[in-house]
Amino acid sequence: MEDSLYHAPFHFRLGLVGFSLVTIQEVIVSMAVAGAIFGAAFGGWINDRFGRKPSILVADILFFVGAIVMALAPAPWMIIIGRIFVGLGVGMASMTAPLYISEASPARIRGALVSTNGLLITGGQFLSYLINLAFTHAPGTWRWMLGVAGLPAVVQFFFMLSLPESPRWLYRRNKVEEARSILEKIYPANEVESELIALRNSIEAEKADEQAIGDNFIAKMKGALRNVVVRRGLYAGVTVQVAQQFSGINTVMYYSPTIVQFAGFASNKTALALSLVTSGLNAVGSIVSMAFVDRYGRRRMMIVSMFGIISCLVILSIVFFQAASHAPKISQLESTHFATNATCPSFLSASNPTSWNCMSCLKAECAFCANGANEYSPGACLAKTSDLETLCHGQHRTWFKDGCPSKFGFLAVVFLGLYIISYSPGMGTVPWIVNSEIYPLKYRGIGGGIAAVFNWVCNLIVSLTFLTLTKALGSSGTFLLFAGYCVIGLVFIYWFVPETKGLQFEEVEKMLKSGYKPLAFKTKSTRGENQSA
Repeated sequence: MEDSLYHAPFHFRLGLVGFSLVTIQEVIVSMAVAGAIFGAAFGGWINDRFGRKPSILVADILFFVGAIVMALAPAPWMIIIGRIFVGLGVGMASMTAPLYISEASPARIRGALVSTNGLLITGGQFLSYLINLAFTHAPGTWRWMLGVAGLPAVVQFFFMLSLPESPRWLYRRNKVEEARSILEKIYPANEVESELIALRNSIEAEKADEQAIGDNFIAKMKGALRNVVVRRGLYAGVTVQVAQQFSGINTVMYYSPTIVQFAGFASNKTALALSLVTSGLNAVGSIVSMAFVDRYGRRRMMIVSMFGIISCLVILSIVFFQAASHAPKISQLESTHFATNATCPSFLSASNPTSWNCMSCLKAECAFCANGANEYSPGACLAKTSDLETLCHGQHRTWFKDGCPSKFGFLAVVFLGLYIISYSPGMGTVPWIVNSEIYPLKYRGIGGGIAAVFNWVCNLIVSLTFLTLTKALGSSGTFLLFAGYCVIGLVFIYWFVPETKGLQFEEVEKMLKSGYKPLAFKTKSTRGENQSA
């Protein structure tokens, strides 16, 4: 959906007077994330109060309304309103869908089934790139791109009407027979009774706690934070959500066409097509997660994933540094070839213009018109206007405004793909699996909501600052910064996140109650327990 903004008319994108195009783009992209923060916060309470199914239905309605508002928007402020509605729906769905799937799944395949949610999200992103590519030359391009996003919400809404409520939520609401009938469809006949007994014991303990604390929203929140099991669950749940966002993935997905242009691919269509590849790899990674997460475990998948992410980010930083260092020089002759008033003002007033290269030109908010004979040879630094862009293209030259022609561009795309492959099977899907199974039933909605709020707040911070960071630090410095965040995230995952593979919800609760330490820090007397590092 974010790619659609590239195709909005120039005068439309300038509809927010006094703001740069970068600021407008960051605000429009980030408003959905801001909406998701509130959607996740209230979604947790709605989940526990009214159920998982109504929460998903409300999320579908919000998303559909937002998509229609954006498609019909006469000005950028209207798109921002639509993005907020979309964000509210996304925030509610982001923590409800994994929770719903998790509570309706047998423990032995719970991870794989929750991973299907990640597959459908990444598959949807891949499909959105395909649709955007198809609409590139259609009349009203960006309106179609934004409006068609409402169709999946309509489809999910009507399918959801035919699905049952979560059996665990029903049991807690004293709808025992209804819960039993659903569990009988999920578990073998000989396992249903044991599931019901474990569920009853867990809920009886929770209800005793509830009588002491109360059941209104504020009392429940206080009770959650006072509960040692919930707190330890939040240490793990919040850790993985924050680490996920500070790996930079959503920035890569939001701005992948721009990042590809940073690598030296000037054409919007080429950048969008290459972004399609990265989005497809993200979907493939979700399939890998489905195959291995219940075999090798949540914790191991995330740790291996983080090592891969850090390696790729460091290499990407080196690649972008080399690309910037070897950017084509600026030729005074080429720059004045078009007309003196066409040349970049900062270049004309520079004290040492002979030291300028393409990156110097772009940092000065100008554009690079490549040499007609060889785009790696010295070219022109021109003012960034649509007329000069047309003039540059008219002389069979390439116009670069986001990145510079580079022989390293292919490497950047390759390691961007490897970064996605490292991210998707582990840090892409597993944090949502962990958060769907690590909290006690009574606090599962609120616990998942709190962790999701942290996820979306970090998402907002990263998406709001990415383009600004690339201008201040360069692409190389920005990727290196994210690598540093990932090192910190890896340490926190190792220390705070236990393994929950194959455990019943009640067993997870018991494990957290007794406390968790990585294997290397356990005493000899506790190393035989069911925790593994």
